[in-house]
Amino acid sequence: MARRIDVTGTGGVRLAAWEFGDPPKPDPAHAAHDAPARQAEDAPGAPAAPDGSPGVLLLHGLMGRASHWAPTARWLSGRYRAVALDQRGHGRSDKPPQGAFTRDAYVDDAESALEQLGLAPVVLIGHAMGALTSWQLAARRPDLVRGLIICDMRASALGAASQREWDQWFKSWPLPFATLADVRKWFGEDDPWVERPNPSRGEFYAEVMAESPDGWRPVFDPEQMLRSRETWVYDAHWEELAQVRCPALVVRGLDGELGRAEAQEMVRVLPRGQYAEVADAGHLVHYDQPEAWRAAIEPFLDSLDHG
Repeated sequence: MARRIDVTGTGGVRLAAWEFGDPPKPDPAHAAHDAPARQAEDAPGAPAAPDGSPGVLLLHGLMGRASHWAPTARWLSGRYRAVALDQRGHGRSDKPPQGAFTRDAYVDDAESALEQLGLAPVVLIGHAMGALTSWQLAARRPDLVRGLIICDMRASALGAASQREWDQWFKSWPLPFATLADVRKWFGEDDPWVERPNPSRGEFYAEVMAESPDGWRPVFDPEQMLRSRETWVYDAHWEELAQVRCPALVVRGLDGELGRAEAQEMVRVLPRGQYAEVADAGHLVHYDQPEAWRAAIEPFLDSLDHG
């Protein structure tokens, strides 16, 4: 079960947060703190967790949405108050045509969500761009973050060539897709970026499509995705990584975008860094190998809870 809670991001952007599992019973002591969270009509009652129920905030990557975290969040909800956020421009959150899609905007949104939902001190779990947002927030607001999991995100600059490749890739999409089966087949098999058939990749992209009058199209604006991406691909992010004070786990898929050498250097730069890798997984680690992904992060979560 997932309950939607609307929160307000920077610049007044409405963000859809999704709480997985049955929410804890209200704690009167937290009532005032909960006031800023505007609950959607389909989500009656989403109180802050009482003492002893730590919070987890999950942040998807570029083009993703909160529902991509559903299996992980439901698993976590047995021990945490697990919330996944549709970031600006994604999922069911606002996609303002003239809105800011800067690093500061994404980090500010996550900070606002944490405070409005009463999740801090929180464990942040981020995939790709969401991982970058997570470590930038942990560096800026160490008081809000007690643990950090970075899933398959590089700290090095990717460069102009990478951005041009993404621009061309978006233009290659055969939109609109006639059916969701066509979505799964193209992203899982026919996409030139696919080296070998990958059904989980097809499922991942099917999750971000919506039916329109002429067929299936993405729920995001590709131009907004490129605008979001251009604010971080040209820069390296080692400095913010070095400023993260809390325990942090760097997880990579063996066939993902984060190489082993860079991942291990990230662990070295992090003041309290740890390393894990998942075999037979690409960039979409938690989609490719969900059980192995959970096994990789569980010891780290245990150490936070019992350390």
